Amino acid sequence: MYKSDIEIAQSVEMKNITEIAQTAGIEPKYLEQYGNYKAKIDLSLMKESGKKDGKLVLVTAITPTPAGEGKTTTTIGLADGLRKIGKNAVVALREPSLGPVFGIKGGAAGGGYAQVVPMEDINLHFTGDFHAIGAANNLLAAMLDNHIYQGNSLNIDPRRITWKRCVDMNDRQLRFVTDGLGGRVNGVPREDGYDITVASEIMAVLCLSDSITDLKARLSRLIVGYTYDEKPVTAGDLKAAGAMAALLKDALKPNLVQTLEGTPALVHGGPFANIAHGCNSVTATKMAMKLGDYAITEAGFGADLGAEKFLDIKCRFAGLTPSAVVIVATVRALKMHGGAAKSELGEENLEALEKGIPNLLRHVSNIKNVYKLPSVVAVNRFPTDTDAEIELIIDKCKELGVNVKLSTVWADGGNGGIEAAKEVVRLCEEEQGDFTYCYELDDPIEDKIESIVKKIYGGDGVIFETNAKKQLEQIKSLGFDKLPVCMAKTQYSFSDDASKLGAPEGFKVTVRNLKVSAGAGFVVALTGNIMTMPGLPKAPAAERIDVDENGVISGLF
Repeated sequence: MYKSDIEIAQSVEMKNITEIAQTAGIEPKYLEQYGNYKAKIDLSLMKESGKKDGKLVLVTAITPTPAGEGKTTTTIGLADGLRKIGKNAVVALREPSLGPVFGIKGGAAGGGYAQVVPMEDINLHFTGDFHAIGAANNLLAAMLDNHIYQGNSLNIDPRRITWKRCVDMNDRQLRFVTDGLGGRVNGVPREDGYDITVASEIMAVLCLSDSITDLKARLSRLIVGYTYDEKPVTAGDLKAAGAMAALLKDALKPNLVQTLEGTPALVHGGPFANIAHGCNSVTATKMAMKLGDYAITEAGFGADLGAEKFLDIKCRFAGLTPSAVVIVATVRALKMHGGAAKSELGEENLEALEKGIPNLLRHVSNIKNVYKLPSVVAVNRFPTDTDAEIELIIDKCKELGVNVKLSTVWADGGNGGIEAAKEVVRLCEEEQGDFTYCYELDDPIEDKIESIVKKIYGGDGVIFETNAKKQLEQIKSLGFDKLPVCMAKTQYSFSDDASKLGAPEGFKVTVRNLKVSAGAGFVVALTGNIMTMPGLPKAPAAERIDVDENGVISGLF
């Protein structure tokens, strides 16, 4: 009988988190338990461990479709597969946001027999990290508006405030609000709005900070708005950084959980990859490398978003060099990229597959030829995939000099990831990458964006709207033009138009806004109609979630 992901997760007996810590080589003095199955790890482990860092392996994917790719599932199954072949592997993932959990996408704890558990906790409140981030974000917003109300000695222009409040929920009603109404004692009336918590710059700051000292410095640099004479105002100017750091001190520590097969898993931080840098925290990744001989991590959405930002932003900041990259694909998704309808994906269709494969090949070529890293394609196999379809993918990838391995981790757990695991070990031990960034920090901002659009997306160039051109000049005048670029773009296409599937050509990307994230340390380029507060679908996942009188949750995934 078919079991849902949550039923599979609830059927497996979890090990006590102290046993998982022992497996990972974590001494009890570094462990801060949150019940029997969750814990935080003290950051001092990083300084005091004498172990040599393990190999870093990035898992990324083709451009996502409604057919699904299974990137997180593959990441977890790969780590389990590595342990099956006797390798010391640790997996590092992002924390799920409540927005997608209750919206359309569902949770982010893997699927089938390749999951991290306790999946209900991880998908809901977990250890409170997102609540701490939301509280720190909203404390800054409250102190900002209070400063204006109490006399505005910093000369802040209420029309030039860039800092928004946040809530970890998809809620389109909050995108644009007017607040401070109700008379003089209730604040200063102004236009305002909310972001989802994962889009808060504090999420990016937390994920890129490597210590409390670094965290406080980054928080101080957060730009909240501008004065009447166009000068930036920071959280440091508002004297807010210390209190914000106090709210975030525990959230900075990585969370330890386990896979269904008992592989240690660090689940920490979760910025979206279409509006932020889309990777788990630097501390969790470095800790996974310190604990394991192989640290398996993922980056959000397709390789044009998550992998690009992982490599050009996170690796650059943290001094990391991946030893191998795994690119996840499904026959079903590639057929969708080739024009097949979702209802027809179970039937063999070599013509649609051939039309869709260029999407995979562009991602593979980017990793191999732009970033110069060894890679393997992991095809997440479905029962309806035919041998002819699989052969076609293998042949096309072979032309680029990249191997294809089949993955059945959803159905078979770690056993289904053994072939991919063996290839990852081979790449790490035998192949030598020559890691190169897509652009240099000294390049002008517009050249950095153009490099990403031309080299990674396959586009012809960039159009800067009038507003973006003004912001570009301001960024240069303020000295932020040497920062890396974080592209905010639809995840459904290489272009900024979600309807352009496959590997489109001859397009230009339109940049409508440029925003300095001085705390995170990058410039965000907003393209197309990308939004920082999603909305719920017509039939949200929340309608199907329930809990019984024994506290057992159902319908979560």
